[in-house]
Amino acid sequence: MLAGRAGRSQPSQPEVEGAATASPRADILPAADYHGLDPAETPAEVDAARAREYALLAALLTRTPDQQLLDDLAGLRVDASPLGFAHAALAEAARCAKLQAVEREYFELFIGIGRGELMPYASYYLTGFLNERPLARLRGDLAVLGIARSDRNCEPEDHIGTLCEAMEGLVIEPWAGRFFADLEGAQGAAFYRSVGTLGRVFVEIETEAFALAA
Repeated sequence: MLAGRAGRSQPSQPEVEGAATASPRADILPAADYHGLDPAETPAEVDAARAREYALLAALLTRTPDQQLLDDLAGLRVDASPLGFAHAALAEAARCAKLQAVEREYFELFIGIGRGELMPYASYYLTGFLNERPLARLRGDLAVLGIARSDRNCEPEDHIGTLCEAMEGLVIEPWAGRFFADLEGAQGAAFYRSVGTLGRVFVEIETEAFALAA
C-alpha cells in the first residue's frame, strides 16, 4: 500500500511535477545524515531530512542535473553513517562528472532509442509490462491522498522519480530497492551508479524505520 504511515499531515491537492519541472535548487540537498536523530524527539527535523532525500532523488531521476546541481552535489556534507558514505560517493561522482556525459548517460539509461537500459516504472518491475495494474492501484491511492499529477508531467505516476516527489507521507514500494540496486549495476551507469547507491541505502533505512513503526 502507498498509504502514509509516518504520521504527517497531508498537503491539500499537491501536484506531482516530474520531468517538466525547472532545474532543482541547492536547498533540496541533504544538510546531514538524519539516521542518528531520534524521531520521538525531533520529528520535524527527521521529516525535513527525509523530504530532502526524496527531493534529491526525484531531481536526479526525472531530469538530468545542470552544472549548478553537480557543483552543489560536489560539496555535500558527509558523515560516517551508511547514508553519509552514499552522499560521499555521490559527491565524488559529481566532482568527476562532465555535464554532457551525464546527459548522455541519463538518456541511455532511462530513455534510449526505443527504450533505455532500465525501465523506471512500478508496473514494469512488478509485472514485466508497462501501464499495468500497479499503475492503476497507485493512481487510486494517490487520489485518496489528494495527490494529483501535474499536466506538465508526461510520465505516468509509477515512474520512480515521480514517486519520490510524492513520497512526503507515503511508503515507498519494495520494488524501488530493486530498481536502485539495478541502477548501481547498470552497464551504462557511471555518475548514476552513485545515485543508485544513495537510493538503495535510503530505501533500506526507510524500510527499516517503517517496520519498527508498524
